[in-house]
Amino acid sequence: MQSCDFAAFGQMLQAIMAMYGRDLSPALVALYWQGLQAYDLAAVREALNRHVNNPDTGQFMPKIADIHKMLQGSTQDAALTAWSKVDRTMREKGPYPSIVFDDPLIHRVLSEMGGWVQLSTKHEDDWPFVRNEFVNRYRGYRVRSEVPDYPPVLIGIAEMTNQQLGFEVAPPLLVGSAAMAQQVMRQGTDQPLLEFTLLNVKNLPVLLQNEAQQIAA
Repeated sequence: MQSCDFAAFGQMLQAIMAMYGRDLSPALVALYWQGLQAYDLAAVREALNRHVNNPDTGQFMPKIADIHKMLQGSTQDAALTAWSKVDRTMREKGPYPSIVFDDPLIHRVLSEMGGWVQLSTKHEDDWPFVRNEFVNRYRGYRVRSEVPDYPPVLIGIAEMTNQQLGFEVAPPLLVGSAAMAQQVMRQGTDQPLLEFTLLNVKNLPVLLQNEAQQIAA
């Protein structure tokens, strides 16, 4: 959450606590804010709603740890849903068409794992380990409410081959909500997700000298 979300967060928290007959002091609101600030406001609202409607724990006032637990559960659910899309698309469409999912985090995670074509080279015996890697990477971004840069399209074998031969490239296959997939494609970037810079060896003695001076100081 951002600092501009603090007022809405406080109002939401006060409304929830009023259901349990509790008034929150400013200090306690600040404590909840500090413990949950890493999450998105909408995600916290969803977690609070899930807690309130939970037949096992909903009768108790939600503590920070309860909300964390709900959020972790929701990220696990989201990651498994995302993986289900990936798994089904690979099994039904294969590595040849280029793919655009309706979830930008899928693009980011699969790119970190080598890309769409690389995913297709995994054997069936490796598939559970691939799934676990995907889920863990995806959950990491979701827990931090982070959507880093990602490629607009997951390139398939057909597009890679046609680009090399100078042939026309077919449009990518949109997976899930077509409107959201198109938005994912528009907001993606063709810039490298990891930058590499060659060190200028002419400046190396100066850099080493500066480092030695800093250590001596």
